[in-house]
Amino acid sequence: MTRPPRLDLVLVQAVIAGALSFAHLHDIAQAAGQDGWKGWAYPVSVDLLLVAAWRRLRSGSGTQLGWSWFLIALVASLGANVATAGFLDLAHPPAWLRMLVAGWPAAAFLGGTLLAHAPRPADDPLPESSTTPAPEEPSEAFEPEGLPADEPLPEATRPEETVLEPAVPAPAPPAPVQAAPAALVAHARKIADAYAASTGQPIDAETLRARLGVPAPMAEAITSQLA
Repeated sequence: MTRPPRLDLVLVQAVIAGALSFAHLHDIAQAAGQDGWKGWAYPVSVDLLLVAAWRRLRSGSGTQLGWSWFLIALVASLGANVATAGFLDLAHPPAWLRMLVAGWPAAAFLGGTLLAHAPRPADDPLPESSTTPAPEEPSEAFEPEGLPADEPLPEATRPEETVLEPAVPAPAPPAPVQAAPAALVAHARKIADAYAASTGQPIDAETLRARLGVPAPMAEAITSQLA
C-alpha cells in the first residue's frame, strides 16, 4: 500500500517567502514608474540572478564572482522588502530609487552574462589510447642457397656475437622523510584552513612549502597528513 504524500513544510515556507518577496519587488518597480509587464519583470530578474549566482557557488568555480552577484541580488531583494514596510513614501518615490530601478536591467544583464559565460577550469585531458600495436611477426630465418641445412655457415655469414655491457647499478633510494613535529603540523593546519577559507580550495604542497619554508618532501608529507 502506497503512503500518501507528506507535506513538506520547508517547501511551503519557501514558496510563501518567495511570493512575498516577488510582490514587494513588483510594488517597488511599479512605484518607480515601471508599469504593466515591466513591473512584473523586475522580480523575475532579481530571482534569476540569485539562482544563477547560487549555482555558480555550488559548482565550486568562480566563488568570488558568484558571491559578488549573489550579494548584489540579495541586497536588491532585501531592500525592496524593507522599503515596502513604510520606510519610503511609495506614492512619491525619491529620485535615487527611480534611478536604481531604471539601471537594474543593465546590471542584471551584466551579472547574468558573467555568471553564465565566465571561464571554467579546463577539463582533464583525455587518457591516451590504450590500444597497443600488434607485434610484428618475426621474419623467416635467412638461409643461404646452395648449402645443406646441417652444414655450418661460412665465417663471413655468421652473426656476430653480442657483447653484453655490465649493468649499471641502480641509484640508491632516497632517504626517508622524517616525520614533521606536531607543532609544525598544527601551524600548517592553521595556514591550510585560512587558505581554504579565502580561496575555497585545499592548499597544495607547493604553496604550503612556500608558506612554511620547509623542504618539498616534508611539505608533501605534511599536506598528506592534512588531507
